[in-house]
Amino acid sequence: MSLTSLQQERAFAALNSFSIELPSWGFANTGTRFGKFIQAGAATTTPEKIADAGQVHRFTGCCPTVAMHVLWDFPSGLGDVPAVLAAATQSGVRIGAINPNVFQDQQYKHGSLGNPDAAVRAMALQHILDCVEIQKETGSRDLSLWFADGTSFPGSGSVRSRKRWFQQGLARVHEALPEKARMLVEYKPFEPAFYATDIADWGMAYLMAKSSGEKARVLVDTGHHYQAQNIEQIVAWLLDEDMLGGFHFNDRRYADDDLTLGSIDPYQVFRIFHEICFWEWENQRRADIAYMVDQSHNLKNKIEEMIQTAMTAQELYLKAALVDHEALAAAQADSEIVDAEECLRAAFFTDVRPVLREWRQALGLAPEPLKAFRACGYLEQAALERGPKNLGAVSSYA
Repeated sequence: MSLTSLQQERAFAALNSFSIELPSWGFANTGTRFGKFIQAGAATTTPEKIADAGQVHRFTGCCPTVAMHVLWDFPSGLGDVPAVLAAATQSGVRIGAINPNVFQDQQYKHGSLGNPDAAVRAMALQHILDCVEIQKETGSRDLSLWFADGTSFPGSGSVRSRKRWFQQGLARVHEALPEKARMLVEYKPFEPAFYATDIADWGMAYLMAKSSGEKARVLVDTGHHYQAQNIEQIVAWLLDEDMLGGFHFNDRRYADDDLTLGSIDPYQVFRIFHEICFWEWENQRRADIAYMVDQSHNLKNKIEEMIQTAMTAQELYLKAALVDHEALAAAQADSEIVDAEECLRAAFFTDVRPVLREWRQALGLAPEPLKAFRACGYLEQAALERGPKNLGAVSSYA
């Protein structure tokens, strides 16, 4: 199916407005709880992570920012900010969301802001406040908050007390935010807590954000749901409440596997994008949403998988932007169920790759990003420069 001139215009406008943020941690060697898998060319330092992210943006044109994890990317706190900013400038990207880490250290065994020990709660709060200072210095808009807090056995903690401690802590964080910054509250139903996660679903995250203040929104991770949960319905509700702040995009087969975006269910990602585009059509304005990637790049090459993810996100977003909203609204009003569904199916099954190639060429980009990246020699050079350190880590890890 070829696009009409009006569809072509809509397609270019959609692509010009769409960007997706890359995670710095997706470029380093990672693994599972059973082991760590080493790639010779994986990034070993924060500047290398940022440089790799810059390659993805160079070839896709849609990944201008990089999300940072504070303990991993700013081990010395504010003192690391100048070097990180310099690396971002050199690589042609900007610093994106700042992600505190209150789940890794030993003191967080029983939680962070929900810990029954007031001293640990204070320590976690101080770390997040320190992250707000990094947010200010880097010019980052979003503070992205995910908590591993919860309990794994009945009776092992007070559900109500933990809820109140979280509300108190998040309110303090909200007070410290810069004027135009946001605080995104993420949720997850289980893991590592297997009885009661303190912020387990979108309703809990919504209440936490609402009680914190007007700068707080909900962050939806597509992998953080029970099997077969209707994520696009959650998206539609949060949009209608003006409480959808951002996404961590990935895919999964069973639980929070963090597989490549669209690798399992591209139609679900399309449906999520559709709800956003439909809302924007109805309201005649852009939704203020941060699109971010959060995947475990354990087996595929790090940079190649990021390019693949960015390309898939562009394709699915473009398909959603091509839905005939006028026809869809009319079919919904008349309860024409088949016609309404066909509006979505027609857009989803449209081959948008030709228009994407045209858009890239218009911007001076390679029409086939993955192919162009493989031909540029960056991977081979990275493996030569980083290989000794990465491959030396195999024996030390074992």
